[in-house]
Amino acid sequence: MIMGTGEVKIGGVRAARLAAIKADIDENLGRPDLCTDAVAARSGVSGRYVRMLFAGEGLRFSEFVLELRLTRAHLMLTDAQLTARTISSIAFEVGFADLSYFNRTFRRRFGTTPTDVREQARRARDVSPPPRPAPDIS
Repeated sequence: MIMGTGEVKIGGVRAARLAAIKADIDENLGRPDLCTDAVAARSGVSGRYVRMLFAGEGLRFSEFVLELRLTRAHLMLTDAQLTARTISSIAFEVGFADLSYFNRTFRRRFGTTPTDVREQARRARDVSPPPRPAPDIS
């Protein structure tokens, strides 16, 4: 955070570090072995420091990773361009190594199954009106 005097608070450094760590997590989300120590090593800090940064936001590292994975899976399941992909391949791509765990946590987070989310998205696309043609301005 920048102060009126042009000074940068320590929190600004922590916020920047946390933003960099979150970006690293996002880039490596598909790795099932994604863990605090690996992220910390790539960031040049300790695993304890990474956990402390997340705790400062009221989160745990594992909660953040799980939420990001579930959100990305949900987006992929509703993407019309990915309808040929299996649910399991999407789960594995976002970093889940266990399909049962993916299904359980997805249902807990979204209140519905991945299959139902995909089906609802398909039905929504099917009932959407076709795009209007561009007006003729000749």
